[in-house]
Amino acid sequence: MKFRGIVCSVVLAVLALSTLALAADVTAGTWKLNAAKSKYNQPTTQKYDTVMIEDNGGEIQMTLDGTDAAGQPIHTTWTGKYDGKFYPVTGDATTAERAYKQVGTHTFMVTGKDKEGKITTHVRIVYSANGKVRTVTASGTQNGEKFSETAVYDKQ
Repeated sequence: MKFRGIVCSVVLAVLALSTLALAADVTAGTWKLNAAKSKYNQPTTQKYDTVMIEDNGGEIQMTLDGTDAAGQPIHTTWTGKYDGKFYPVTGDATTAERAYKQVGTHTFMVTGKDKEGKITTHVRIVYSANGKVRTVTASGTQNGEKFSETAVYDKQ
């Protein structure tokens, strides 16, 4: 009888740990810009209308689609980890590398560098507790102009 109790306890512990390990990444999914809730201080700032995030076993793939400062379509990708290290960005004329770091259960900090290695962007991303809203607060310099913005995205 003791053996059965021990086996049941071990099985329950393994199941509990497996559930935690398989917990969904709060960032993953497709996010659409909610323009009514977003605030851009300048019309010259690029805007991402759609953000798709995939977690491939700890390596994150982001695809961002929107418009640049001139209103032309842009398609940007970033692949890396939420470890605070810089990884290259493709398709973004203003940012060459980004570093993402998770600083809380639902909070991430992002730093962007230009092609010269100068830090140009500071971003704070907060996901709602229910995982349905993504709020991005960014500031920095783009094309020689200072900017600050808040973009709100809804999960699709």
